[in-house]
Parts: sequence; structure tokens; C-alpha cells
Amino acid sequence: MAFHDIRFPANLSFGAMGGPERRTDIVTLANGFEERSSPWKHARRRYDAGMGLRSLDDIEQLIAFFEAREGQLHAFRWKDWADFKSSLPSQRITPLDQLIAMGDDRTYVIQLVKGYASGEQTYLRPIAKPVAGTVRVAVGGDEVQEGVDFDVDLTTGILTFRDAPDLGAEVRAGFEFDVAVRFDTDRIETAVSHFQAGQAPSVPVVEVRL
Repeated sequence: MAFHDIRFPANLSFGAMGGPERRTDIVTLANGFEERSSPWKHARRRYDAGMGLRSLDDIEQLIAFFEAREGQLHAFRWKDWADFKSSLPSQRITPLDQLIAMGDDRTYVIQLVKGYASGEQTYLRPIAKPVAGTVRVAVGGDEVQEGVDFDVDLTTGILTFRDAPDLGAEVRAGFEFDVAVRFDTDRIETAVSHFQAGQAPSVPVVEVRL
């Protein structure tokens, strides 16, 4: 399977339903207690693109995109309108949004991550598909410049610094990002009469590991 570095039309993903999915194995013991474990370190996201379709032109755009990806064969970018940037949805991105590493005066390569905190627990999600032109980085509280102080790989979300951040310096970043997904079906079913009556087709997509 190849990855096509193109985003599913954002006007079609707006209004789509979906979100993160976890897998938990639960064993109930003889004494009634449970043992719970998960084979997944990271969640996998699922969406239904059909909920964002509003016109026959949208259907045409969907079919063209589906055919160009050859159904489930090729993955692509997806904008999750509920979770697509490092800041809160109501706020602008700043270079201080996310703590991604602490400098050690040796490490030049750092992965973009987004933290999800609740209580004392924080889950760090690797961000592999940042959006071009949106990545802002600060080291020790001072913003540094892409192309001068660091480079960003838009296919992996990895930052490469020209000089390793100083020992103890906070490395922070702000960014927009996409999710790598594929269609979760090899068939698109549309009925013009039904669609005009308000029934959208189901177009499932699922996150992929690359």
C-alpha cells in the first residue's frame, strides 16, 4: 500500500462523524475481579465521510477521490475537524502549545507529539502528518525559525535541528496536523433520489499505521 500525500477534500470531511478507537482485552477472573490489557499503544481513528456530503457535486468529488486512491489501496490525509491542531479549538496556534522534548545538548532529531491530559495522566500522541507552513517551534521559550534553525519532515512529523537544544531547555511546538487514513470499503453506493431526500451514503475511513 502506498501513501498519497494529498488531503481528502476538507469541505467534505467537515461534518463527518468519528473519533478515536481503543482495543481492550478483558478477562473476568473466578473471584469477579478483572484483568485488563491493551495490545494497542495508540488509538486508531475511524470516520464516516458520508455525513459531510451535501450536494451531487460533493458526490462527484468523492467518487473522483475514491477512484484516484483505487478504493482501499492507497492511504491519504484526512482533516479531523474536531482535533486538528496543537492548541484548543478556540485558540490560535503558538510555538508554546505542546512540550515535545527536553534538550540534552545531544539530540538533534525530535518527533512532534500532542499531549492529552486528564487528572494526573497524560497520553502522548505522535503527530506524523503536520500541515505545511503551520509548524512553529520554541526552544527555551524563544521561537526558532524553520529552514534556519530546524527542518520538519511533513511525512513523518520529525524535526531536525541544526544545533541540539541546550541541556534542560524546553522544546515546544505548535502546529496543525492531518490523520493518515484509507477508505474502509472498496465500494461506494449512491442513490440520487435518496440523496436528494436527505440520505447520505456511508463512506467509512480508518486510520493506518505508516
